[in-house]
Amino acid sequence: MAHPVPPARRPPSSLPPPGPPGRGPGGPVRRPADLPPVHAAVICVAAPCLAISPEHGQLTGRGLDGIYRAGRRLLSRCLLRVAGRDPVAVQGRSLGADRAGFTATVRTGAEPGPDPDVGVDRVRHADGTERITLRSFSSRRLRLPVEISLGTDLADLGAVAAGRAGPDLPAGVHAGGLRWSTPAAQTVTTAEPPPDDALASMGLLRWELDLAPGETRTIELRTAQERIPRPAVGQPAGPLAAARAEGDDPRIEAFFRTSLDDLRALLLRDPAEPADAFAAAGVPWRCGLAPAEALWAARLALPLGTGLAAATLRTLARTQESGKGSGGGRIPGPLRAAGHRLPAGCTGTEATLAFPVVLAEARRWGLPEQELAGLLPAAERALGWLRRTAGEDGLLADPVPGPRRVETQAHAHRAAVLGADLLAACNRPGAEEWRDWAARLRERFREAFWIEGPAGGAPAAAVHPDGRPLAHLTGASAHLLDTGLLGGGRPAPGLLDKVRTEQLARLLGAPAMDSGWGLRSLGAKEAGHNPFGHHSGAVRVHESALAVSGLLAAGFEKEATGLLRGLLDAAEFFGHRLPEMYAAPQRTAGSAPLPHPAACRPAAVAAAAGIHLLTAVVGIRPDAPAGTVALDPVGTAPLGELRLAGLRVAGEPFAVRASRLGLGMVEEAADALQLGG
Repeated sequence: MAHPVPPARRPPSSLPPPGPPGRGPGGPVRRPADLPPVHAAVICVAAPCLAISPEHGQLTGRGLDGIYRAGRRLLSRCLLRVAGRDPVAVQGRSLGADRAGFTATVRTGAEPGPDPDVGVDRVRHADGTERITLRSFSSRRLRLPVEISLGTDLADLGAVAAGRAGPDLPAGVHAGGLRWSTPAAQTVTTAEPPPDDALASMGLLRWELDLAPGETRTIELRTAQERIPRPAVGQPAGPLAAARAEGDDPRIEAFFRTSLDDLRALLLRDPAEPADAFAAAGVPWRCGLAPAEALWAARLALPLGTGLAAATLRTLARTQESGKGSGGGRIPGPLRAAGHRLPAGCTGTEATLAFPVVLAEARRWGLPEQELAGLLPAAERALGWLRRTAGEDGLLADPVPGPRRVETQAHAHRAAVLGADLLAACNRPGAEEWRDWAARLRERFREAFWIEGPAGGAPAAAVHPDGRPLAHLTGASAHLLDTGLLGGGRPAPGLLDKVRTEQLARLLGAPAMDSGWGLRSLGAKEAGHNPFGHHSGAVRVHESALAVSGLLAAGFEKEATGLLRGLLDAAEFFGHRLPEMYAAPQRTAGSAPLPHPAACRPAAVAAAAGIHLLTAVVGIRPDAPAGTVALDPVGTAPLGELRLAGLRVAGEPFAVRASRLGLGMVEEAADALQLGG
């Protein structure tokens, strides 16, 4: 049964984005002048729920500390005291995408010497549940007074980030805990076992616990909004397959598992159609629908099945502008800062161009025909917008009027080529016209963007409206290698010819662009390079992953392998949870990648990039409509043996192994699927 696409509406945002960049889905969003740093925070997410904790685990009420749901802080303070003392923090770490653990000790004085005699383990979940376990190490019975100080301001995350959260609200006693309320919201924290005493005026819960030697006692706190609408009944299971990875490199399993867990934790339901899920862009700053990031995440995660892609496409089709005017067919999206050289770009342009690409590639991975039929009209409308919006010079400006960015031309060309392939496969008119349009864009791009030089030349970062090129080498040029997938497992043609592709591969693999930890967003030799700059030097994970897969598809294994190993090494430093971006001064012995203070972590595109990286190494190129799948593993086997299982091709489980000799073998596949290509 086809999924009809109703008229346009605003993108849903279960967690309204409070900060950068530009306009949010519901209107203008002003970012604070200085975002609070989050790189040292321990963040758990199970969208729309979020917990942000300092490394010691005590929620202090300062900064971003707190339990959040749908962008509102339900609890900002949760301070534990045992025997009148603050526990001494020993360790804080993530236990998974949705939970974190904090270990501390207390010395009560019951035993002589400096050793602690009580251990404290706290496990905090994104949904507002916390289990506090106290264990006696003492040789004698202990009577422990335990106090937990609670408080909240019920502030929006945007106000918290801007330093406008306001004072704590007065608490009221609730059965087994405390309650806070404003005209707009109410929250309750309950405790099990109930406290012996609850002091609302002080926001304090108290217990007197008796612990025999070696005994443990647990207090469970639950923080939740009151009067939360009940979720829709009968929602389907998550749209991502329970895949797994293993291999000679011991980091592979953890990296793949963490990427998958993070992506699942960021899934939100469209309030208008709860059966449809999409990936929130990232926490803590972009916890709602960001159309371009949602489509990138869905595309990079296609090896896990077409469910997320189909649901994301349906969600965005409902936001698509109607009519045949200048905006008809466009998917709205916020502005995104582009550094000091270029004006902010519109992510709506990127999303509109990505729509037909994701649909075309989802078809290759096995999107059912009835779902394809329901989404095809929206893809045709997106292509119509591209035709009307491209300039007389054949290039696409972003914003209009404005510069022609290198990545925007790559997105437009990919949309035209894969859009033509999609139209032809579905017996829709216009395929040849789009192939001709793409051929003209290739010619015009090489004339306008390629800057010749004694070392072989390089693509410009952009071309100004007057035709002047902006001669900087950027990580965005990696999009020129991301050409898309056609039938029979063939990579689509790109904007560059073979000679220029080889030159770009050399440039991306050189130290000026390859930091040793991933691809820089701006070359180290360029004026204005800043290793922490989002578009001026920091490593952007999804662009690095696209560079790896694009270089592999073009046959440049050496350059791809350098970037691949750098990303895996960086992931290890970040506990296998890559942020959306990070700083990477040139790698030397003993150096390390540096966290960006404002980067989202986890982030949907970074998590999906982890899936994409490992499937690119194996070289899976499906053509489900033709009943074939091609394998093109990296011949040098840079990770040794690699096995991926639980993937989805043609709607069925798919498992593949790449050997240490660079040979690929399918271990599980749909009965009707044949190895080809």
